[in-house]
Amino acid sequence: MVAPSLSLAAGPKRGTWPRVSFRRVRAWLYQALFAGLIIAAGFAIARNVQGNLALRGLALDFSFLNREAGFAISFSAIPYTEASSYGRVFLVGLTNTLLVAVLAIPLATLLGFLIGVARLSANAAVARFALVYVEVIRNLPALLHVLIWYNVALRALPGPRQAWSLFGATFLSNRGLTFPSPVMDASGAYLVASAAFVAAAVWFVRRRGGGGATRARSARAVDCTIVAILFAMAFWQANAGISVPHLSGFNFEGGATLDPEIVALVIALSVYNAAFIAELVRSSILSVDKGQREAALALGLDRRRILRLVVMPQALRLLVPPLAGQYLHLLKASSLGALIGFPELINVFASTSLNQTGRAVEIILMTMAVYLVLSAAISLAASMFEAGAKWKTR
Repeated sequence: MVAPSLSLAAGPKRGTWPRVSFRRVRAWLYQALFAGLIIAAGFAIARNVQGNLALRGLALDFSFLNREAGFAISFSAIPYTEASSYGRVFLVGLTNTLLVAVLAIPLATLLGFLIGVARLSANAAVARFALVYVEVIRNLPALLHVLIWYNVALRALPGPRQAWSLFGATFLSNRGLTFPSPVMDASGAYLVASAAFVAAAVWFVRRRGGGGATRARSARAVDCTIVAILFAMAFWQANAGISVPHLSGFNFEGGATLDPEIVALVIALSVYNAAFIAELVRSSILSVDKGQREAALALGLDRRRILRLVVMPQALRLLVPPLAGQYLHLLKASSLGALIGFPELINVFASTSLNQTGRAVEIILMTMAVYLVLSAAISLAASMFEAGAKWKTR
């Protein structure tokens, strides 16, 4: 009997170079050539800018940020006076822009989700109303929305004495939105910020811990309890209080007030972007296969639980990337506040400060850098959220 022979494929010899295809080498060369062209174009633009500045006797100089600004700003989220520097003006414009985005993004998201789900409602009246809202709102320019809310809606509101009141603590008038606000000193703000940091650390550790659904629910309950205790201790140690506004003469005293400009801008951006978010929500829900709904119906789930437990978790996988793009659009559209006098970054820094200092190149570069960094941060947050959810297609 002859034993069967085993033939093994000869592997690559040691010390030999791996074969590289011509197509791969050509692709590398094309990438290197393209990168070289981009770098050369950047150097050419930089030399051109330097040459033009030299012809005018100018050079890149950011020392103007330490000079006194000398002009007032109607609304500032941080302390500011006319004696503040142009660097402070930059921070005021940045914080005001961020404040608009922080207020408008949640409102636009909530309204967009409600309208998007209403577009698919079995109630014909609700679905038609949502359709009319989307078609009317998104076909009007964003600038027109801002002007309508500022010049038509808020200007028609009554004065402080006849202001619209909510529970006697929040007031809406032609002076803006006045509401209760916490009062604390600098040490109290530090304690609250520390509590927020500890709460975020606890949330991160719990999130990375894993576990089943029961453990997740118990962990969320523990997290909420810890966060509540931390903030209660921080406010107690800080001797913090709540300032409730009240009418005194012809205006309100106490609390915090948002000027009509920021109220109009936030409402306009929220209403306008909600129409686009609604369409994103509707399309992402329709992208989920019908079989998922039919299987959920066979299990006895009602429409609300099917939407919350089956459809939306799968729809979010497709919704997050375009939703981040809509957030970017909302952030950049906050510059429309300059047309109604709201002191955002473009208004107070890239307009007023530029006209007074003449440092056009430096101010435009700083403004561009701000929008690029904020846009990159939103994109990174969306990517991290999408990766953390670990959604997979079947």
